[in-house]
Amino acid sequence: MGKFFGTDGVRDVAGSGLLTPSNVLKLGQALGQVIAEARAASPGSTDRPSAFLGRDSRVSGPALEACLSAGLLSRGIDVTSGGLLPTPAVQMLTRNSDHDLGIIVSASHNPYHDNGIKVVGADGEKLSNALEAKIEKLLKKDHLPSTRFGTLFTDSQAADRYVDVLSNERFSHLDLSGKKIVLDCANGAASEVAPKILKALGADLITVHNTPDGMNINKGCGALHPEALRAACKDAGAQIGITLDGDGDRSMLVDEQGEVRDGDHILGILGVFHQEKGTLHNNTVVATIMSNVGLERLLKDHGVSLIRTPVGDRNVIQKMRECGYLIGGEQSGHIVFDDGTGLFGDGLGTALRVLEVLQESGCGLSDVARSVRKYPQVLINVAVREKPPLNSIPNVQKAIEEVEQELADSGRVVLRYSGTEPLARVMIEGPDQTSIQTQATRIADAIQTALGR
Repeated sequence: MGKFFGTDGVRDVAGSGLLTPSNVLKLGQALGQVIAEARAASPGSTDRPSAFLGRDSRVSGPALEACLSAGLLSRGIDVTSGGLLPTPAVQMLTRNSDHDLGIIVSASHNPYHDNGIKVVGADGEKLSNALEAKIEKLLKKDHLPSTRFGTLFTDSQAADRYVDVLSNERFSHLDLSGKKIVLDCANGAASEVAPKILKALGADLITVHNTPDGMNINKGCGALHPEALRAACKDAGAQIGITLDGDGDRSMLVDEQGEVRDGDHILGILGVFHQEKGTLHNNTVVATIMSNVGLERLLKDHGVSLIRTPVGDRNVIQKMRECGYLIGGEQSGHIVFDDGTGLFGDGLGTALRVLEVLQESGCGLSDVARSVRKYPQVLINVAVREKPPLNSIPNVQKAIEEVEQELADSGRVVLRYSGTEPLARVMIEGPDQTSIQTQATRIADAIQTALGR
């Protein structure tokens, strides 16, 4: 059995590879054993060990959840299912409860035939690398049956509690009355809760792609396809558009002029806003190597430093936790904000924070977003059959060196493998769109020749 955990939990084609029924059952058993051992090390605890589960709208979700639950129950762990829930809702509800783990059955932005399993601790945050390594070891062992079964519960009020926290607690001061908003739910996990929250805050709301059928999640909609939101906003004459991804932890925005605003725009807006309010710890924002240099220049003009990490919200969160930073995130729209309730991204919560800025400033989204003047950027994905170090392939390395010499100090080349898909990603940033497109294609072709599927 190969390595289970990637950069964002376990992910594969549902029903095959890592996500066969037997593998998912065994993962549930391993997670149950981790919970049981942790409880045994805390003999003063009187609560029964438990896990809280939620899932997105994929057709394979209920079956995978059942397999996970069976594994947990067989180790004596109580299991509570919250049903269809965004990832941030599971994280928040786990943190605000006595559960030992929160588990999300979701493949985020991937197509419907994929699925995945994300695991968070009692604090609602992703497991440490050390704990994931321990689970990996347990997966290689045979498990003896537990002396008792856990109990299976259904929490039919879980979604309502998440709606209540966002609309009546965290953002109760936000008045969206008279503001025409288009919301794209990606036919995903937030299809039920996100419209309720925006309507509770007074928005004149038009909702699209909120009728999941198990196979239409992320299909031509959501954060990966903001062009769908642009069209809907234009038709409605909306002041702002919000588009989420399949599990609801990231968002993209469309302004009143029809321009898409991504995670770099959002980081710039929130970073400058909190710097001016004096609430930005150490005047620093955390982003990844993929964020545009235009963000870095805007923040620098306002006396704010940008720290870059490798791609992945885990790396962003680690840096934020180490230094106590307030805001971090990715160009993809996965923004992490430390409000004292845990370090994890919430796509709708991110959009609501931007709406707070607009409410306080009296400006439109285009006014506050245009200050992020982005360099042209090209990203090409190359399907690969294996993932050796790219700098170990002579023709690929030669192409990289040639492009870096051509760019000199006027741009960047970033190459990496996807942590969740068999893809190599080639990103080039520079002053001229045509030139960087040609350069990125040159490197992508070299990778295709060497590693293409």
